[in-house]
Amino acid sequence: MTGGMRIAIDGPAAAGKSTIAKLVAKKLGYTYIDTGAMYRAITFKVLQHAADPRSEEEIMQLISQTDIELQPGEQVQKVLLDGADVTDAIRSHEVTANVSAIAAMTAVRKLLVAKQRQLAAKSSVVMDGRDIGTSVLPEAELKIFMTASVEERAERRLLEEQQRGMSSDYETLKREISERDKADSERKISPLKKAEDAIIIDTTGKTIEEVTNSIIEYAEKRLAQ
Repeated sequence: MTGGMRIAIDGPAAAGKSTIAKLVAKKLGYTYIDTGAMYRAITFKVLQHAADPRSEEEIMQLISQTDIELQPGEQVQKVLLDGADVTDAIRSHEVTANVSAIAAMTAVRKLLVAKQRQLAAKSSVVMDGRDIGTSVLPEAELKIFMTASVEERAERRLLEEQQRGMSSDYETLKREISERDKADSERKISPLKKAEDAIIIDTTGKTIEEVTNSIIEYAEKRLAQ
């Protein structure tokens, strides 16, 4: 890829992937693609239409004509679902509780992975998720696997939800994150795991700036090769 690259950032829930990925993309002038938001948008639509979140056939009938658009925003990336802004709505507890099950469905993953690859083919990108380096963009020039302790991730999610005006509980979030880790790691289709050639970055105790600068350094070294 002349003059740029594809950067894949994977890791468990609340490891800071989206925040870091957006900053890395901004500093490098790349396109940021939040794949988790795409799965959340699908989940939101399923819940809005009262479809059975366990029925793959029912879900595919519902989302076959779905349009998901990601747009740059000042603070967060805007997510449009069939033309409607659902940026905040897709971060609800209900969506969070159901997204793993829906994201694990083969047909859903095939649909969104195809869209994600199309986006990555258009320009240099920073894409974050759980299976980017292993499944979506296995040929990415730089792969990062971000992690952090469950305790720190629960604290981050608590602060994030409080800033959105949501009522949250630390112990509940800690349990939910642990359950999400288990579900994402054990799913049959594209489970959460580190790509063999990925660089591990433990973000526990690190600032956003420290992690961002670290990834920028790795990117610059790859570009100079």
